Amino acid sequence: MASYRELLKQREALQKQIDEMQEQEVAAAIEKVREIVHEYSLTPEQIFARPGVKRGPKAVIRPVKYRDPVSGATWSGIGREPLWIKGQSREQFLIQP
Repeated sequence: MASYRELLKQREALQKQIDEMQEQEVAAAIEKVREIVHEYSLTPEQIFARPGVKRGPKAVIRPVKYRDPVSGATWSGIGREPLWIKGQSREQFLIQP
């Protein structure tokens, strides 16, 4: 049976072999990819685009409905109330068209 130190040396040797083999295989894979990219004139967008991923609708800019006369801050009326309008009548902040 091998001693602890012998096993550590074996592990280091195996790790070195693993690292060398990984470098060789990665280099071969990169070369293969470069050949395919060149052969088909592929672009990065074609290669790295995620198929089936649909982008959601573009953000809709809502028209401003309310304005704080003190700070000039505005709010569309959608979402959480800003502090400057919270608990007050919205009519006094309404922007007239």
